[in-house]
Amino acid sequence: MAISLIILAAGQGTRMNSDLPKVLHRVAGAPLVAHAMRAGAALAPERTVVVAGHGAEAVTTTVAAIDPEATVVVQEEQLGTAHAVAQALPALAGAAGDAVVLYGDTPFIRPETLAAMAEARARHAVVVLGFQAADPGRYGRLVAEGDVLQRIVEFKDATDEERAITLCNSGVLCADSKVLSELIEQVGNANASGEYYLTDVVELARARGLSAGVVICDEAETMGVNTRAQLAEAEAAFQARARVEALDNGVTLTAPETVFFALDTVIGRDAVVGPNVIFGPGVTVESGAEIKGFCHLEGCHISRGADVGPFARLRPGAELAEDVHVGNFVEIKNAVLDEGVKVGHLTYLGDAHIGEHSNIGAGTITCNYDGVFKHRTEIGARAFIGSDTMLVAPVTVGAGAMTATGAVVTADVPEGAMAVARAKQVNKPGFATRFFARLRARKAEQNKDKS
Repeated sequence: MAISLIILAAGQGTRMNSDLPKVLHRVAGAPLVAHAMRAGAALAPERTVVVAGHGAEAVTTTVAAIDPEATVVVQEEQLGTAHAVAQALPALAGAAGDAVVLYGDTPFIRPETLAAMAEARARHAVVVLGFQAADPGRYGRLVAEGDVLQRIVEFKDATDEERAITLCNSGVLCADSKVLSELIEQVGNANASGEYYLTDVVELARARGLSAGVVICDEAETMGVNTRAQLAEAEAAFQARARVEALDNGVTLTAPETVFFALDTVIGRDAVVGPNVIFGPGVTVESGAEIKGFCHLEGCHISRGADVGPFARLRPGAELAEDVHVGNFVEIKNAVLDEGVKVGHLTYLGDAHIGEHSNIGAGTITCNYDGVFKHRTEIGARAFIGSDTMLVAPVTVGAGAMTATGAVVTADVPEGAMAVARAKQVNKPGFATRFFARLRARKAEQNKDKS
């Protein structure tokens, strides 16, 4: 069955107290809307339509970066959820199959839950996702018999008897695209809020003799984010789930509660992650690699058998081949390190390629930026870079070459050669003794004047 996604992301999020659109606030390094799009992507949708409103330009840019094929439409006035869906329907004109309505500020709907809703569509024209609420509060109530849904009642419009119901509406809905379009046209706003409620499509469907059903999920999946406090709760919930998943997948976390993952973090079985490690977006760690404590990783790939840290930072474009060693206080950005490279400590490698089994001495820096342009450093296989070497890019160090300690390398070094690029040492006998005596005498004179 073909699927289309409609993701509602038009809310301003007043309670966030922010100029940033609510759906662009981040959980696990990704905007909230990315979580919703990722959940929906498990259904392999043929079309994805995001309904934006507040900050539509920023939302459009973000959505395009996540899925260039997605369409963004703008809801100029926020007149309710049915009105929001109505803005998306023209973009689904001619679409076959079902439409699934998700929310950009509800990040934790599981793909398995959406699959269950798609399956339930074989039995019902409209399927709504519900949950048993520990505290129903002001949620809309689902009036149901078994998995057959009679109607949805908004809290403001509910009787006392209906408010006693604990089966609540998540807002997520699945229906035949053509049927949904016809039902949306019939939705009115004769209610306490004067809004066009998407929930009304259930009664409208039943009035046409169509069946409505309910699929129930865990309440945790329906967590919405409307405040900064809820954003923090969502982050904690994501991290708790990601840590359990990593452990279940055979990853060793020596202090799980101190490790933070991104939405797209990938870690292979038998990898080891030490305490206080932060994974930013775009990190892949292969099986058998080790990330020691207090590392920050983003946009990088770490191959089997490599070890990183402690206190290392890998930035976007860092590619570590098998058995690479990156030690403490090393930063790597947009650089490829071939198999067996060793970078022990106190080093910056940016815009570089390091050949296999080369050794990079402590304090080495690739001087890649001239104030306007970035330049690249190439180091051949089995080179030896002496401690405190400055490699002023663009520059190439040939295979098997070496640089002397403290060298400032501004020209290419041929294969097998040694580059010595530092001022000649001159010793001045007795100078230090005379120099410090003169300084101490001056200080004593200053102290005398003060007294």
